[in-house]
Amino acid sequence: MGEGRAVRPDGGTEGAAPEEVSPERVTALLARLAGMLLAASGEGASEVEQTVAQAAAGFGARTSMVLVPDGATLTVVLDGRTSTVAVRAFPDVARLDKVAALKPWAHRVSLGRTPLAEAERRLAAIDGSPAPYPWWLKGLGIVLFSVGFAPLMQPTWYEIGSTAVLGLVTAVLAVAAERWPRLSRVLPLVASAAVSVLVLMVFARTPAHGGAVLLMLPALFYFVPGDLLSAAAVELAAGFLTTGAVRLVYAVFLLLQLYLGVMLGVYATGGDTSAMFDVAAHADLPRWATFLSWVVFTVGTVLSFAVPWRLLPVLLGTVYLTVAVQSGATKLVGEVGGTFLAAAALGALATVVARGPGRPPRMLLALPGFFTLTVGSLGMRGLTSLAGGHPVQGFHDLLSMVTTVVAIAVGLLLGSVLAHRPQPLPHS
Repeated sequence: MGEGRAVRPDGGTEGAAPEEVSPERVTALLARLAGMLLAASGEGASEVEQTVAQAAAGFGARTSMVLVPDGATLTVVLDGRTSTVAVRAFPDVARLDKVAALKPWAHRVSLGRTPLAEAERRLAAIDGSPAPYPWWLKGLGIVLFSVGFAPLMQPTWYEIGSTAVLGLVTAVLAVAAERWPRLSRVLPLVASAAVSVLVLMVFARTPAHGGAVLLMLPALFYFVPGDLLSAAAVELAAGFLTTGAVRLVYAVFLLLQLYLGVMLGVYATGGDTSAMFDVAAHADLPRWATFLSWVVFTVGTVLSFAVPWRLLPVLLGTVYLTVAVQSGATKLVGEVGGTFLAAAALGALATVVARGPGRPPRMLLALPGFFTLTVGSLGMRGLTSLAGGHPVQGFHDLLSMVTTVVAIAVGLLLGSVLAHRPQPLPHS
């Protein structure tokens, strides 16, 4: 056996040549990081620039970025040399396990004690890691996600039962779209058309079960871009004008896809748009079932968006906090005020809990609570009410959507600002 060598602090060994930290390799590493962060930025890109700068500081580099939702221009300055690269990635929230892994990686690198080769290897491992749950568990998660949301639309057993069947349809389509990328481009349209046909032909044959739109929405909630609408508003409020405006347009486009799919279902079944009424059935769901539905919803969120299972308890806490604050505050200051206070409480809690390199990222912590505020469903209900010949109700829902988007955005921003504790970038 050969004689062992002492390990140096930089990860090399005594007698070995020091590792080359070239500007080209550092730029490539940071570009890959920026692409991964953009690909996971469906809830907003406000932290992308900060995380890239944090990692760059570990190698003595400085960065600047110009962001749009699906791309960035990254400039890296190291050893007096400047490199500029373009990064493209489609924003999504499908792999939040990668988001959770990138935060401790970036912190370790920022300390300046991680060799470049090791940083490259670990980042490649995160980028190439398989999904934490198999396809069938993701499909189950989408069903649970829909069923857990159903009582918010109508607190009836019929709503839950019909949503379980309709949620299975959307789950099959969502899983299939991962294997056939062409389907993913029109997935909201296809899913909403399929759900619309089934609801109108099978589940909404009598008004006693509630309006057709209320039966459709829980199964389509996985595709409803309420989180994108709120994230766009947050970015606009925070000064990310280009990113927020583009994300807002994209969210509206997705909403219109869902609306068009619902209308295609109406035409395919030979019905007329008057079927798009929005009247709730008589509630028959006990309070304990409504309370437990948020557990089902949060478990569905974890499985649907590849959230590490260990985070389930803390996510349940954020969901129940958001629901409790919204319910209590609504009784005191009305629906808009209650939504604003719930968003502020969620933003503050997520910011405080996310402190520290070993804690989950703020965006991941806020996501399930974000969903409970349901702004996107108001947009769908407004559009379908208009198409169904109910202009007063339709415009009321659309106006409520706009108001709620602003309330959520400003509330989240206020909560994060109040709880934020600025930390300087570490220096190598």
